[in-house]
Amino acid sequence: MYAIVEIAGQQFKAEAGKKLFVNLLKGEKGSSVSFSTVLLTDDGTSVKVGTPYVEGVNVKATIVDNVKADKVLVFKKRRRKGYKKLNGHRESLTQILIEEIA
Repeated sequence: MYAIVEIAGQQFKAEAGKKLFVNLLKGEKGSSVSFSTVLLTDDGTSVKVGTPYVEGVNVKATIVDNVKADKVLVFKKRRRKGYKKLNGHRESLTQILIEEIA
């Protein structure tokens, strides 16, 4: 069984026992979170598509850790003008473990 769930503005395929990296969520390491914005569910025999969300379905997860992603380098250059600019950043992510789809 799996579900397509919207977490922090992005859509993810959630399966029980799967770990996901999502945008930073409020919460401490080890705390439990629940997501009710389920867009689609599939239990192997039938598929339910929400309009816009499937009612009565929640995805329960546990926060594993708050981490930073790999560095993203942004390089800007204007040729023949002597302009070069290098910026970089690391996004904050939360790793969650999907416990169950209920």
